[in-house]
Amino acid sequence: MTDLPPLPYSEPLRLHQIGAGLKRRLTPDADARARVARALDLQALDRFEVDFDILPTASGWRIKGRVVADAVQTCGLTLEPLPVAVDSAFSIQMVEATEEEQEDEDAEIDLELDDDSPDRIEDGRLDLGQYAVEQLALNLDPFPRKPGAVFEQPEEPAEISPFAALKALRPRDGSAEG
Repeated sequence: MTDLPPLPYSEPLRLHQIGAGLKRRLTPDADARARVARALDLQALDRFEVDFDILPTASGWRIKGRVVADAVQTCGLTLEPLPVAVDSAFSIQMVEATEEEQEDEDAEIDLELDDDSPDRIEDGRLDLGQYAVEQLALNLDPFPRKPGAVFEQPEEPAEISPFAALKALRPRDGSAEG
């Protein structure tokens, strides 16, 4: 199994710490913000705060929260800095993974874009830092573009027919080789 790169920001939490509910505010320091900025291909991440409210439910846990960030992306057209403000609420349903799911490391994982199934908690712990980075990433424009920036398609060269290419190879003096 390949080792995964280290997470840019980690704040582990054990399920037994949640109890009847838990509120947390994460405010990563400058070094952690720099790692997150590199991981998300940002020029800068000046502010990054995430509030978590974790509550037990009948089937697991629900995380409700809010991510607030001031970042600088790169315009995909002009390559100029593009300041971005993020302020978004989120909600995540979680359940504890069964023993079979945890033991079967080689099992296939089915991913669907509109999958509303809850996140699985393994080994009795979750990483709030990982969820914080994920929520920030989900709120960034994957194709940032400065207002007014327009892509102008360069003129395409006229299509060269195979016969024109052969004609270009013909000697210029008009004599035919034979």
